[in-house]
Amino acid sequence: MSTMANTAGSTTPSPPTREEVTLREVQVNLLECKVCFEKFSSQQSERRPQNLNPCGHVLCLECVRALSHPLLRKLECPFCRRLCDVDATSPCRALNDLQELLLSKCCPRSPVPHRAKAGSGWAGGLGSRALRLCSAFGGWGTLINPTGIAMFGSSGATVVVHDGERRLVVFGPQGKKLHSFGRRGRGIGEICYALDVAVTSSGYVVVTDAGDSAVKVFTSRGSHVLTVNDSFQLPWGVDTDVYGHILVSDNQAGSLWQVTVDYARGETLTSKAVLTELQHPRAVACCRATGHVVVVEHLDGGATLPPGQHLQPTRLTVFDKDFRPLCQTDSFSLSLRSKVWLCVSAVAFDREGDVIVIDSQQGMVWSLGKITSGLELVPLVRESLVHPVGLVALATAPGGTLVILDGGDHAVKTYA
Repeated sequence: MSTMANTAGSTTPSPPTREEVTLREVQVNLLECKVCFEKFSSQQSERRPQNLNPCGHVLCLECVRALSHPLLRKLECPFCRRLCDVDATSPCRALNDLQELLLSKCCPRSPVPHRAKAGSGWAGGLGSRALRLCSAFGGWGTLINPTGIAMFGSSGATVVVHDGERRLVVFGPQGKKLHSFGRRGRGIGEICYALDVAVTSSGYVVVTDAGDSAVKVFTSRGSHVLTVNDSFQLPWGVDTDVYGHILVSDNQAGSLWQVTVDYARGETLTSKAVLTELQHPRAVACCRATGHVVVVEHLDGGATLPPGQHLQPTRLTVFDKDFRPLCQTDSFSLSLRSKVWLCVSAVAFDREGDVIVIDSQQGMVWSLGKITSGLELVPLVRESLVHPVGLVALATAPGGTLVILDGGDHAVKTYA
């Protein structure tokens, strides 16, 4: 098992500077409405930021009008749920002034990434395969600190796990919230602290519950099927393999488990550790085309690259369907070859078999290509991401789509 090298002649952009990262976070976290995801603007009256009274949260004027009752002239704040008086809202001058200051200071040669509307061009110009933002849904209130995402293959619906009162939220193909389930708690059918989610080929929803040290299975409508809690210490990542088995990484035990379930009877048939002696394994994904399994480990220790910034080392290993190692790479090896230090926090295979990874620290998404035949490091998304934590890679070739879960924005974003 050897560390892979970059494909000859491939080039990658230099990582963003600290100033660029700060400007991007200011733009995304402060200077846009967290309901409609549009930028605030002092020039467009409907996009002017408005302070809600009494809570102080900020929405654009158009969203204030859309959410308010036409007769009572009141609205429920989408962030804290307090009842606010529409007539008591006031312009948020501080954000207007900040936006004008940044616009006057930004250098044209180093633009700050922004949210693109459907049909707009790529803001960062990261490469020929760079994808652009097409749509976003969710937002604070609908989603609270989401951590995992999966998709129902037949319908195109999306399921997200988050920290709300009901831990799982199902959205339709156009982003409309359909229903939610998995009430907070430790009882039967309840979820204490969900970390990741997967959907089986037959439509069952599988959740890792770190708070209950269990893996829990539900129907697509939210009926509890079974709980597996006799094998795990800290279950983290979850996916299903080509045989229909559930794959679960145990962060504390350092292992990868394969669980076989009889969904009709709600019974666990087998549960065994197929990989052991891993270092804090988290993300796991299975390729439907080849059966290959990829596991991301968060290694002990850290690095200081660049000076003054602590960077978490990670390791990514690809196994065949019988869990024999095929290839491996890590943050340090990538930094030597491409001058990019990747802290891989989420991973997926697209339909072509390419490995797609998320770097939450830099707010970027990369393609590693078919890494069993040689590493090809290609940036896919840098635009409009704050803290991406999960993804579904439908395809990344021309015409393909990435569905990314952004924990910083509490939103699901589609790039194509």
